[in-house]
Amino acid sequence: MCAETPADMRHPNHVLDELGFRYDPNNLFQQTANALLEAAEILDLPHHLRLILAQPKTEVMMHFPVRLDNGDYRLFKGYRVQHNNILGPYKGGMRFHPSVSLDDIKSLAVLMTLKCSLAQLPLGGAKGGVQVDPRSLSRDELRRLTRRFTAALDGNIGVDHDIPAPDMGTNAQIMAWMADTYMNFNDHMGKHQARAIVTGKPIEFGGSHGREKATGQGLVYTLERCLPDVGIPMDQMTYSLIGFGNVGSWAARLLAERGSKLITVMDHTGAILNTHGIDAADLANYVVKHAGVAGYPKADAIDEKTFYETQVDVFIPAALEQMVHEHNASWLNCKVLAEAANAPCTPAAERILLDRGVLILPAILCNSGGVTVSYFEWKQNRQAETWDLEKVDRQLKKHIYTAADKSLQATRRFNVDLRTGSYIAALENIGKVYDMRGIFP
Repeated sequence: MCAETPADMRHPNHVLDELGFRYDPNNLFQQTANALLEAAEILDLPHHLRLILAQPKTEVMMHFPVRLDNGDYRLFKGYRVQHNNILGPYKGGMRFHPSVSLDDIKSLAVLMTLKCSLAQLPLGGAKGGVQVDPRSLSRDELRRLTRRFTAALDGNIGVDHDIPAPDMGTNAQIMAWMADTYMNFNDHMGKHQARAIVTGKPIEFGGSHGREKATGQGLVYTLERCLPDVGIPMDQMTYSLIGFGNVGSWAARLLAERGSKLITVMDHTGAILNTHGIDAADLANYVVKHAGVAGYPKADAIDEKTFYETQVDVFIPAALEQMVHEHNASWLNCKVLAEAANAPCTPAAERILLDRGVLILPAILCNSGGVTVSYFEWKQNRQAETWDLEKVDRQLKKHIYTAADKSLQATRRFNVDLRTGSYIAALENIGKVYDMRGIFP
């Protein structure tokens, strides 16, 4: 007879407890799954669907050697998690970062499933990555790592099965190496078909116009649609930004075009403040040369607490997960928090902010621009087409506005916060498809 699970290890969510999870309130995957299941409970999604969606369909972990420039070999750990493909092929980024772990990748894969559903894309959710600091490798070492990782993935990716994309620590060049590696292993496929294996590629190699700025552009469209409801005109909006990489810098440059004022920025190198406004394009040029915002001559250096306490209309976390936590959430002085990063708020931080009346625009809405334009790229490759930037932006705006409207409608219909409303809207779509298709066999 099996021993009963000790009470302090049981998960308070009965579905996760049924699946044998040992309760860890600080585990990102459990936090994400719990938020999904709370929305499923409100929607009254069938129990068997809650079980299916609470765990990924496939988890792949591999170890692979890479030769370094000095002739030594180093063993790297890589992951690919495929959460759900009821809506279509798996889709999700590849992350190169020292903190990559299985549970974090699982969490991001779940969010991708919800994001694709909310944006009305015929795609499922996946995520992957390698535990590595890409800045510690030479260009040749990074190329060899990328090719070896792609080869290690073997049949787990495919143009109709699972289509990777860039994420933190990866870029268009790395996607080009991934695509070229895949094409060399699959030379029986047509070139247009085979290069659809990844998105976020360089324009010259089948990439899409607008992909580099897509996540930042999607965030701007989300603000454009949602801010009027809380009386904040974009041409008078002040905001702060944590993280000034691809997403943060593009969001800042696009917001500048709409008259919004960037007041303060923080990244891994430090924090800066200019109450008269920071020139986003100028700062972006500075960061390219200096690898961070620290030392920017046209703003004052400030400490972390001052950064969070600076009064703004909108606070935009655009860096790593869980950067807004119980401690610094109490410092925040904003009306709206727009999640440009995936899962940037801990549940404890979210409760603090909601209790104070802060509107949280969830990541599955705010940063869905990246996967949406990735879908456009995949579609263009499959059809041997090239869309101009105007068409990409027009189609992206349509998807983001529709996703925002569905989220807002669900929020009002069930009298919940916007994150829960967006999850409900995404799950409602998934539930309908499961109802139509049934469970095989």
